[in-house]
Amino acid sequence: MKTEQTFKTKTGFCHILTDKIVLTRNGIVGNVAELTNGKSIYRTLAIYGVFAIFMLYYAYQSFVNQEWFWTIMFGGIGIYLIYNVIKSSNYSATPIIERNKIKNVEFKPAKKFLTRSYFKVDFEQIDGKIKSRLIMLPGSMNNGTDETEKALEIMKSEGLIKK
Repeated sequence: MKTEQTFKTKTGFCHILTDKIVLTRNGIVGNVAELTNGKSIYRTLAIYGVFAIFMLYYAYQSFVNQEWFWTIMFGGIGIYLIYNVIKSSNYSATPIIERNKIKNVEFKPAKKFLTRSYFKVDFEQIDGKIKSRLIMLPGSMNNGTDETEKALEIMKSEGLIKK
């Protein structure tokens, strides 16, 4: 077994080492992701939360003015954003995951023309909380099918995903 195996991700590379998984970012997309997220997703969730509040405010204003289409439109977007903020609060943006702290690794295949493939890694943090880290794989414009197959084979060969 090699000491390190690497595959491409959406924003950089994933390095599978004997004792940990390290996610690195490179290029323009990686630099933007580093700038917006850093090591925490709470900044992004806060922005979505503020946007959701504005949407709900506009929905209320439309309701008062009896503009039913805009009430439903803004209200639906606001509720959808709040739902996703709550759902995403259990995710982590940590770049290093200790392999002995990993509880489960799931592979989620892409839905053609809609989503990309990704791995969902459930792990225990230092404080004992279970968090999830999504490892997004490249999309169809970046040779996504071949990279997904390579990544899946690496994860299986390392014993992180059951065959």
